[in-house]
Amino acid sequence: MSLFRTKAIAHDIEADTGLKRSLNAFDLTMLGIGAIIGAGIFVLTGVAAATHAGPAIVLSYVLAGTACACAALSYAELAASVGGAGSAYGYGYAGLGELPAWIIGWMLVLEYTVSVAAVSAGWSGYFNSGLLEFFGSGLPDYLLHAPGDAAHPGGLVNLPAATIIALLGVLLATGAKSSAQFNSVMVAVKLTAIAIFIAVASFHVNPANWQPFVPPEEVVPGGVNGFSWDMSLLDYFKMLLGFHSQGEVRYGWSGIASGAATIFFAYLGFDAVSTAAEETRKPQRDLPIGILASLALCTILYIIVSGLLTGIVSYKALNVAHPVAFALEQVGAHTAAGLISIGAIAGLTTVMLVMFFGQSRVLFAISRDGLLPKFFATIHPKTRTPFGSIVLSGIVMLILGGFVPLGKLVEVANIGTLGAFVIVSFGVIVLRRSRPELKRPFRTPLFPLVPIVGALACFYLTLNLSVFTWAAFLVWLVAGQLIYFNYSRSHSELAQQN
Repeated sequence: MSLFRTKAIAHDIEADTGLKRSLNAFDLTMLGIGAIIGAGIFVLTGVAAATHAGPAIVLSYVLAGTACACAALSYAELAASVGGAGSAYGYGYAGLGELPAWIIGWMLVLEYTVSVAAVSAGWSGYFNSGLLEFFGSGLPDYLLHAPGDAAHPGGLVNLPAATIIALLGVLLATGAKSSAQFNSVMVAVKLTAIAIFIAVASFHVNPANWQPFVPPEEVVPGGVNGFSWDMSLLDYFKMLLGFHSQGEVRYGWSGIASGAATIFFAYLGFDAVSTAAEETRKPQRDLPIGILASLALCTILYIIVSGLLTGIVSYKALNVAHPVAFALEQVGAHTAAGLISIGAIAGLTTVMLVMFFGQSRVLFAISRDGLLPKFFATIHPKTRTPFGSIVLSGIVMLILGGFVPLGKLVEVANIGTLGAFVIVSFGVIVLRRSRPELKRPFRTPLFPLVPIVGALACFYLTLNLSVFTWAAFLVWLVAGQLIYFNYSRSHSELAQQN
């Protein structure tokens, strides 16, 4: 029996699959913006500028955005022609086979699970310092930090993080349309906050802060034999080959590339739009619109905000948890900084909501194919939402957000997504050859150049992630293969048919 069993592609991707079709192109675009604009623009922009690229963080966003755009064009073609709630997992199953599809799905599970838990920790900080303390209250430290957090000893539970995950789970269980409507309101709030930042920051730019635009390359000495878990895999290989000194490389081109790999977290989520295929009224038309429109708008905003941010304060001062609000405070715009904090809360809320949405739909699709227990495919009879996936994934994310200090593990979400993008890009090429008769309402332009560039660009970015990230990722992949060969392979729907 071949490892690469492929699943038939549905002839009508608008057919009734049990989930309620209630979303349109606007809803999908708002879902994409809800997922993309959040931790990236409110947190990672400053951190990556300070520790990786300097003012050239603008180029990091261009590099990451280019890789994302190429992958998004591939996503759009597959979303319109293949569809399905499983997003890249479903595309891989139809085009590449069961094992590659399982690997993609396992990567997406990692992306969504870690992302929701990690963002919930950032949401907790903004909620306590930006909202509760503003009104003269605030939670004690032991209710704001997970046990075992080295930076904040004595923590018992991150209560706000666990609470927001539970509340979002309840919201998602009520139905896709109500979740989309709530998301649209939150998107409007955070876009208003970003507009306020752009308007205020434009009057406080000091061009001297952009000099040098690309800071000269620096090497942070490593430990034994120059090794550091923080150094990129590419720099590690360069060090072994004697191309540069021993240690982690910052700034210069290496910093721009590693910055792009780090801020790729800012782009996580546009793929979650495609997980809504079975809840979209006109998926062949609306999915490409939602994916490409949300990505284009967010990339433009990222470039503008990162340029202004490094223009009003020195990039060296931006390694803080709230760089956008911090920068405004440094120029005396305290009222605007407070409004930005409110926008950040809304932004992080929508990121968690859409990531949670995507997680539940991917698990639903994998379970429906028999690769995971059928409970994950349970649909609530009234709301017609994947209730089983929402409950179990919500419990796992609640535990991670409330009781586990994630630290650097958040970077693993980047490599999981980049890996999935690589496979999706190649999947377009494979399907064009294996299924030329397939109806394609949207076709990736400049084929096969765009998917090839997308695959190579995403793979290059993975090489610029840290050695720690690669090690954690390999452990996750090994765990996934153990599940596949001990359960999924023999329980899949295709296995039962043979």
